[in-house]
Amino acid sequence: MGFLTPITNFTFAILHKENMSLGKEIKRRRTFGIIAHPDAGKTTLTEKLLLFGGAINEAGAVKNNKVKKGATSDFMEIERQRGISVATSVLAFEYEGIKINILDTPGHKDFAEDTFRTLTAVDSVIVVIDVAKGVEEQTEKLVEVCRMRNIPIIIFINKLDREGRDAFDLLDEIEHKLNLRVTPLSFPIGMGYDFKGIYNVWEKNINLFSGDSRKNIEETIEIENLESSKLDTIVGEKAAKTLREELELVYAVYPDFNHEEYLNGDLQPVFFGSALNNFGVRELLECFVEIAPTPRPKESNTRLVKPDEKEFTGFVFKIHANMDPKHRDRLAFVKIVSGTFERNSPYLHVRNGKKLKFSSPNAFFAEKKQIVDISFPGDIVGLHDTGNFKIGDTLTEGEEMHYKGIPSFSPEHFKYINNADPMKSKQLEKGVDQLMDEGVAQLFTLELNGRKVIGTVGALQFEVIQYRLEHEYGAKCSYENLNVHKACWVEAKDPKSAEFEDFKRVKAKFLAKDKRGQLVFFADSSFTLQMTQSKYPNVKLHFVSEFEKSGSGKK
Repeated sequence: MGFLTPITNFTFAILHKENMSLGKEIKRRRTFGIIAHPDAGKTTLTEKLLLFGGAINEAGAVKNNKVKKGATSDFMEIERQRGISVATSVLAFEYEGIKINILDTPGHKDFAEDTFRTLTAVDSVIVVIDVAKGVEEQTEKLVEVCRMRNIPIIIFINKLDREGRDAFDLLDEIEHKLNLRVTPLSFPIGMGYDFKGIYNVWEKNINLFSGDSRKNIEETIEIENLESSKLDTIVGEKAAKTLREELELVYAVYPDFNHEEYLNGDLQPVFFGSALNNFGVRELLECFVEIAPTPRPKESNTRLVKPDEKEFTGFVFKIHANMDPKHRDRLAFVKIVSGTFERNSPYLHVRNGKKLKFSSPNAFFAEKKQIVDISFPGDIVGLHDTGNFKIGDTLTEGEEMHYKGIPSFSPEHFKYINNADPMKSKQLEKGVDQLMDEGVAQLFTLELNGRKVIGTVGALQFEVIQYRLEHEYGAKCSYENLNVHKACWVEAKDPKSAEFEDFKRVKAKFLAKDKRGQLVFFADSSFTLQMTQSKYPNVKLHFVSEFEKSGSGKK
């Protein structure tokens, strides 16, 4: 017995050390998403954050025609051409010993479902607002999702070097339209042509605007006391007087920053700056690193899972076909919720009930990837996928559980897809098959004649699919319009009943199968839908494919 004691102690020491290092790694991670309306400057802000992290030497702006350098996070060819982001990209960098994972999301509403899913994988968000345009429709929708999930939000008001709206008007609009409680942690001195710089409420200093975007770091001047004549000397008497008055108003009207309230999603700090000119970005980053939450617990269908648990768990929130066109590889993006993910360890794919090993898990830097041996909670790893994964799948060390809250979407636009090059039918089939797995569009095959129909949430998706089929798979396609109001997944109470047989016979022209072989009914108007539901009460129609059986379906 005496021989066992040292070994047991030794094992305990190893376990203790493991727990310590897991806790340490969790503490130094921040995973956040950047969301906004198109053109507010999300991708430019991402670039500048990477610049501070030393991850890139020269940031690329999305709309920079003179220079051939595109934005790092827009790595798909179509993104570079159109100057918009169409897929969420994942970027990671180190800043002052903190590991930061950024998910840069597309702003365009036609790609919103990618963004909604991404929001399930972040611990906090930065919302970018254009100073001239204020709060736009897409921002409202996305912030609403964040509020529902109590995700901590920081707001960055961008493009201060352009003529824009009054700071107080903007803050008012943010409060009313987005239903938030804000507190400015920096405040502009002037605007547009009169823009002098920013007073940093958080650090009590002034950052003067030089207008030189090549400067990485702007000088800051400590101002402890706003009444000091030093302020007049720096920004001029008129600007100093205005700033004192405005700050007095800020302190009187807005609540003081409270870390607890921010983490609960009840208080939203606001920063001002110009991402293009690299101004105000450092302040944002410094404050973010200090206040942003470390990886948060996540609810599964059985229990709440905490990040510091020893057993690994994670879920797939995104699939991207063709990350590297040379290799035709498909990557499943997994957010690690708890424990450590190790290369070549067997993990349970809960939906399939299979154990899988991954020999080359990737960490990301836009399209640049590197193989990692070990990853911690908060990290995003890319796993090479041969068709095993679907969005929403859970991986564990053996525990049977599913993570909740990964949304599925009902398509709103439908078109027949036709092969435009008979010689390339194989490529077309493969391309469509892989692109559909990304979850941005769905494929249906009509029962009557076997014609293929694509359903998407946004109309722009058709263009992206067409472009990617041609450029990534060498297949050409054309579309034909199809008048469909809603795609409804069919659930029969009794598949053998005469009622269900009659339904299938009468509606034969409008029935299709989805990729998983589930029966789908295409209703051409809301009237048809109502009539069908009242005529066949025992045939349930669901608007998403992931409905729960036995009549508790999500409508």
